[in-house]
Amino acid sequence: MRMAGLCLAAALLATTALSPGTGRTAPSPRLDAHAVATARFGADAAWYEDNIPLFESSDQRLDEIYYYRWSVFRAHQRDLGPRGYITTEFLDDVGWQRWPYASLNDATGFHILEGRWLRDRRYAGDYIDFMYEGGGNDRHFAEAIADATWARYLVDGDQASATRHLAAMKHIYALWDDHYDFDKKLYWIEPLLDATEYTISSIDASGGKDGFTGGHAFRPSINSYMYANAKAIGRLSALTGDTAAAADYEARAQSLKTRVQKSLWNDGFAHFVDRHRINNDHVKYWDPIRGRELVGYVPWTFGLPDDTPAYAQAWKHAVDPDELAGPFGLRTVEPSYEYYMRQYRYEGTAPECQWNGPVWPFQTTQVLTGLANLLNDYRQDVVARADYARLLAQYTALHYQDGKPDLEEDYDPATGKPIVGLARSHHYNHSDYVDLVITGLVGLRPRADDVLEVNPLAPTDPADPHFLKYFRLQDVAYHGRLVTIAWDADGARYGRQGLVVSVDGQEVATSPTLARLTVPLARKAPAPIARPIDLAVNLVRSDYPRGAASSGADPKTVHQALDGRVWFFPEMANGWSPGAGIGKAWFEVDFGKPTPVTAAELSFFADDKALAAPARYRLEAWKDGKWVEVAKVATPLANGVDRTTWGPVTAGKLRAVFDLAPGKDMRLVEMKVF
Repeated sequence: MRMAGLCLAAALLATTALSPGTGRTAPSPRLDAHAVATARFGADAAWYEDNIPLFESSDQRLDEIYYYRWSVFRAHQRDLGPRGYITTEFLDDVGWQRWPYASLNDATGFHILEGRWLRDRRYAGDYIDFMYEGGGNDRHFAEAIADATWARYLVDGDQASATRHLAAMKHIYALWDDHYDFDKKLYWIEPLLDATEYTISSIDASGGKDGFTGGHAFRPSINSYMYANAKAIGRLSALTGDTAAAADYEARAQSLKTRVQKSLWNDGFAHFVDRHRINNDHVKYWDPIRGRELVGYVPWTFGLPDDTPAYAQAWKHAVDPDELAGPFGLRTVEPSYEYYMRQYRYEGTAPECQWNGPVWPFQTTQVLTGLANLLNDYRQDVVARADYARLLAQYTALHYQDGKPDLEEDYDPATGKPIVGLARSHHYNHSDYVDLVITGLVGLRPRADDVLEVNPLAPTDPADPHFLKYFRLQDVAYHGRLVTIAWDADGARYGRQGLVVSVDGQEVATSPTLARLTVPLARKAPAPIARPIDLAVNLVRSDYPRGAASSGADPKTVHQALDGRVWFFPEMANGWSPGAGIGKAWFEVDFGKPTPVTAAELSFFADDKALAAPARYRLEAWKDGKWVEVAKVATPLANGVDRTTWGPVTAGKLRAVFDLAPGKDMRLVEMKVF
């Protein structure tokens, strides 16, 4: 999904919005969804136009990365056919994923928090179902998926969907007893299985020689995740009227809160830190680790710490350039640590992932979420809105490589350049960004009650380098309504000075300044989710449906055209190509049995060089021992989705027959059949 230029013309603004209760127009221009989606996403605009909240601001880089992150989210949707959609962490396969789905449970919480803002609730809904019904939450890594499920409920209000997995949530929560110390009343984990290899605990447990494995510790992260999951299970239980379960899980959460504050808070560091569970020649059981790590802010990501000045002091380390605040991003470990930025692990000669100093979008997201919670829900004077905006701008800048958006795994805090940069790393999806803009910068704070709360964290001082002269978040799906939040510092952009909040086109609250606003909001029941099933998806190559091709029939690329993954990023090839100069080619799906079919979606990648969409193609069904034409497409889309329908046909196979563009090869990214 290639991004358009940084600027969108003022012509994208329409000129009408309803005044409350009058039906008259008001000078608060609306963004033209079709024009914005077309300018940002080209031929793939329809998906975005139907799904995402629109956003613009006086910071063009912020706008570009907002839309880029939606393109990353879409690219990481994998259609599993009857099992629905999941979200992947890597675009292509990696060795440690859950086969054959390419799922990893460590990034799931981020994915749900991002996907909850889509108007089509299928993507987050299917994914949660997969995690709890399909065994997706295999506890490969520490996780906070129950908490993310609750967070989704706060946005869409779908109680039945949120509570349907309570039994599985409780079962998985109990399974984590294998990582629970009943004496210390805390959870422990190996840093590798916390998705954070080469931390202080694991490096020090090896005597500084390694740290990829080992280093089991009582960590702020897993204990905060389990606290958040317990709170979520308790709240979801309360929705069903199960007061006993609600009280039980609330008590578990409070016990963890007490123990984290008592045992993992370190007065000397003024920070939450690990305690070793290992006892060897290098480290001693229950000793605190010997340095501050960024993971110490994860308790605030889930609102765990008490609102006290002592705990708030931890945040001074996040803004101190000699501690965790690197020039280009938040360091995962302070530079005073003996093994700071020492590179231990390589893939060939290329550096691999480590957490001993590099900037990680993963943990940067957690810190920014925690900081937004701190600024919204706590009384403190250590950090301010300006710090949130500055850190978000710093994070925004990390998304660019050679002037183009391409988020990778981790970065050097001294240069802002990627460290890992492997083939798998392009457009990496183990973090949030959209959610940080919506709930933090713009300030839509999801709630369980019938109240709309808006508290923007954009700076209020016009002299601040990150001050926004204007911003507009338009048509956010929230509690069954469409919410729009607009800010115009001087009235020059929208013809109306101040902060204006509208619901379903009706103005409900205003403020002359960037201030917290709360208004009653009567919720509407969410619309039912439509779930059409892709009949052509193939997860295991030896199974049906099977692909076949006229040429270029490499099993890997043929499989890629049926694997449920669609992206148009040029950095990573995905799909089948017949070869240049052939003129005609075909691609076939064998269902293995007679199957009713009525529609197909074909996606083609084009790079304006060697690859182009075909000049035309036709669809043929294998029926009664011969190929029968069912549809023709005269002008196929490039870097978008061609959907074609026809009258119902029962066939054992379906194929597309292509006339290639003169002098060009083509790439069929995906063929779906319905």
